[in-house]
Amino acid sequence: MGQSTDSLTAEHVAFIEAQKLFFVGTATADSRVNVSPKGMDSLRVLGERRVIWLNLTGSGNETAAHVQRSPRMTLMFCAFEGRPLILRLYGSARTLQHGEPGWDELVAHFEPLAGSRQIFDLAIERVQTSCGMAVPRYAFLGERRDLETWARRKGPEGLERYWQQKNRRSIDGLPAPIPPVASSGDGPD
Repeated sequence: MGQSTDSLTAEHVAFIEAQKLFFVGTATADSRVNVSPKGMDSLRVLGERRVIWLNLTGSGNETAAHVQRSPRMTLMFCAFEGRPLILRLYGSARTLQHGEPGWDELVAHFEPLAGSRQIFDLAIERVQTSCGMAVPRYAFLGERRDLETWARRKGPEGLERYWQQKNRRSIDGLPAPIPPVASSGDGPD
């Protein structure tokens, strides 16, 4: 049923690109495990061993805090339509902030999204599939634009205040990097 490899195949890439939702898992040796759902066309496959995803403002900043101390990351995709499949990408991630070397090159892969906070660059070390036969079927009804609307209403200064209040530390007290306000208002430059 399940298979493991050290890189993505064309079939894996097609499956990833068809998904509307993926999950990100991170933890440090002494923190809680964090699992976050992601959507809004925020992931790109850059090669058989590399993916990037654009992180948007959220109520916390756990993933960024964890990656600063431990770059381990798992991405999981589930088939909610069609044939059953679960695909996991295991690897090491780094965080890029607005203005850092490589930011402009990577952010060019995405449409501008208000509230963009970081880009995570994942070097894939293992790809694993499993059956997914117990994952229920769901129909995709459409993207939620609530987060982007909220971020646009807040504006750059409002997002900066929010990040300072809510996104500076993980729930375990770990410091989390925050981008400069220049990147926040209308999405990537």
